[in-house]
Amino acid sequence: MIDFLRLRYFTAAFSLLLFIGFLGIIAYRYQQRGQVFSYSIDFTGGTQVLMKFDKPVKASDVCCVIENAGWHGAETREFSEHEVLIRVKEFVNDAKGLSGRMREALMTQMPGYQITIEQSDAVGSGVGETLRMKSWYAVLVALLAMLIYIAFTFWSWAYATGAIVALFHDACVILFMFALLDFEISINVIGAILAVLGYSVNDTIVIFSQIRENRGTMGGSSLYDIVNVSLNQTLRRTILTSLATAIPVCIMYFFGGEALKDFSFALMIGIVFGTYSSIYIASPIMMLLTPRA
Repeated sequence: MIDFLRLRYFTAAFSLLLFIGFLGIIAYRYQQRGQVFSYSIDFTGGTQVLMKFDKPVKASDVCCVIENAGWHGAETREFSEHEVLIRVKEFVNDAKGLSGRMREALMTQMPGYQITIEQSDAVGSGVGETLRMKSWYAVLVALLAMLIYIAFTFWSWAYATGAIVALFHDACVILFMFALLDFEISINVIGAILAVLGYSVNDTIVIFSQIRENRGTMGGSSLYDIVNVSLNQTLRRTILTSLATAIPVCIMYFFGGEALKDFSFALMIGIVFGTYSSIYIASPIMMLLTPRA
């Protein structure tokens, strides 16, 4: 039998370091540019176009051409040596028409390149701001709803608090990685965070259910032994579920294209740390808050 709880102090220190790192990157990014995360066009408003070039190209060169063509304040992001994402503040209802004008400007100023438009999106600034606030509210409401659900399911705030701290930990780790790597927060990423919360809480509930069952059948054992036994009994299920979920997510990350890259990256981080938090965050906190008999 694996003694999972023997490492609980080391994993607690590791999670604390991650949280401190998250606070550090928040302070650094905010001081650097006035906001913590890079937001996609969904949240900032404007127009973004993904261009594909038949030969390697630098994002800085593309940005200069777009700026000189009249789109001041343009931002570019290099997805690969052949793909560049262009974002401008101009908003038009016809995103395809604007992206076509960008393509013409690029082909005129960069002769010898064949350029195709992979994707184009346009969002008004007011809509983007409203959408951003509603997305963060959705994450907070999901956490609160799960707290209430688990509290009533297990009739214990110790179980509920352990689960909600684990979920908060998972969300923070995903956001930490996105802030650290300066990846964009988009609607897809918010959806991935919500999916991870559901995945993680499901694993936690399975473990908690086994702990509750064993507390009834192992009355003479300590809570430490009961939790360890329960974690070992659910380990096979946890590993198989994580692998079965991780395989298609990895395939989606490597072969799904740029449109799904951030989404699948968030899911991969969430699967790893969702499994970790169910074992090393939720259960130890539940033990800490459970009254001793």
